[in-house]
Amino acid sequence: MYEPIRTKSVVHRVGGHHSDSHSDSHSDSHSGYPQSSRGEALDIQLAAHLAALLAVTDELGLDGAAVRIAAQVTRLRGSEPARAPRADITGAAGLAALHQRAHDLAGRALVVAASRADTTVAILAAERMDAHAAALASQNLAGSL
Repeated sequence: MYEPIRTKSVVHRVGGHHSDSHSDSHSDSHSGYPQSSRGEALDIQLAAHLAALLAVTDELGLDGAAVRIAAQVTRLRGSEPARAPRADITGAAGLAALHQRAHDLAGRALVVAASRADTTVAILAAERMDAHAAALASQNLAGSL
């Protein structure tokens, strides 16, 4: 009445111990890399976006904003981020490009912070987006005069 199972079991033997997808182990038996929870993955992604935003913020010489961003990177990573020296920006186009990049990075951070429910970073990212949008708008107005 029933056919025998012809596929291998979903339970794999790793090092003589049973391991399945429901175990409490923190290592993936297939890839050898540690597994991380969705929350940990979002923390890593958010810290990366903020670190990139920090680099551009440092290049722009926005020290107050850089301190706030660095504090959040430190909180997420558990260590202080590397800091970039202020860039030697030549011309309005170079400045506009940096502000556009910072705006985009802040937007990415905002999306991840919202999905992670990190209100502090979401507010900071939104403020940075507004500041860079305002800087871009003022440059466009100054360029048209």
